[in-house]
Amino acid sequence: MGFEIFVALRYLFSRKEGLFTFLTSIIGVAGVAVGVAALITTLGVMTGFQSDIKERVIGAQSHILISGDMSESFYKEKIKEIEQISGVAGAAPNIGGQAILNRGNSSLGVVLRGIDPQQESKINNLMKSFEEGSFTAQILPAEKDAPAAIVLGVELASNMGIDVGDDVVLISPSSIASSAGMVPKMKKFRVSGTIKTGYYEFDSTMVYTDLKSAGDFLDLENSVTGIAVKLKNIDAADKIAKQIKPLFGPEFTVRTFSEMNATLYAALKLEKIMMFIILSLIILVAALNIASNLILLGTEKLKDIGLMRAMGANPFNISKIFIFEGLLTGTFGLICGLLLSMLLCWVITTFNFVQLPGDVFYLTKIPVKLQPADIFAVVLGTYFLCFAAALYPALRASKVNPADAIRYG
Repeated sequence: MGFEIFVALRYLFSRKEGLFTFLTSIIGVAGVAVGVAALITTLGVMTGFQSDIKERVIGAQSHILISGDMSESFYKEKIKEIEQISGVAGAAPNIGGQAILNRGNSSLGVVLRGIDPQQESKINNLMKSFEEGSFTAQILPAEKDAPAAIVLGVELASNMGIDVGDDVVLISPSSIASSAGMVPKMKKFRVSGTIKTGYYEFDSTMVYTDLKSAGDFLDLENSVTGIAVKLKNIDAADKIAKQIKPLFGPEFTVRTFSEMNATLYAALKLEKIMMFIILSLIILVAALNIASNLILLGTEKLKDIGLMRAMGANPFNISKIFIFEGLLTGTFGLICGLLLSMLLCWVITTFNFVQLPGDVFYLTKIPVKLQPADIFAVVLGTYFLCFAAALYPALRASKVNPADAIRYG
């Protein structure tokens, strides 16, 4: 053990005199522990919420989406080529468009999505999200002359007071010519079920029907507006998207899930960063307390400093003692804070004492997910603040004149 660390440990634990300074050291350790525990626990909760939201969004979408008008023969050929790429789990055609959903006196803008139920199960979890019965059976019309079947997001159906079996009208943004002039195109559908993805943005705006009905409504003759792709490893999305792009011309757009939800992901990332900065202020307050404690320690140990200088210790040795003192205080606080945060996360996930309203959050308990990168950032930030807090007391102690210290200490 080095001379400086030995003295720093002795000052930290051996306080026969100067009880006030000893208590401030305990308070400094406790302050760092509380700050670290609060920061790690909060980051764990926020990461849990973010992961859950991302899983719900990706579960209702695809990992990669190729957009552009495609004929039936073209998209079938391209799907075969895409599925031959290493890392691709499956691909399926879809149709996307805007519409106005009308029932009685209520109207609301919605996103219409035409899918093939059999192929859709290869690329996302929509089939598992259906509220009642079989999605495949419900999305297809049960009667020969009945209106085409449509499935609504559960929040959309609730907001408009629509039940399964009700007839609704979709109004297209495009117009058609008639004897009365240009009028909006309208088509009647029958609500055959509801779907709950767990993501409010989708459940309050999305409506689903089969490819043929969506194509007829949007004036697409045996064609689709996109191909959705699912990957075996989501982290390879950017790499595989670059392999898919050469298969299509410049008139087609290839986007990954992160590009399709760039605004959401940017907001989640910014929120986490800001929370990290704000909660780091707790550790900063504890670090300032460490600085004040080291200044008091320098005054209390003035005679000791003079004796060490007289015995051959140089100013750099003295400054290292105080820096190690600050880092040791931060280390003990950090260890206590890590243990406390683990305990808090375990309590939150085990006992579920905070009940969340399921209709608002789509969750009944708080999700917690600790990431090594977050813990490393907290550890690194804590050591930096403790080191910065110890600099001034260390420089102040190193400038003490040994003769004056022994005479007046």
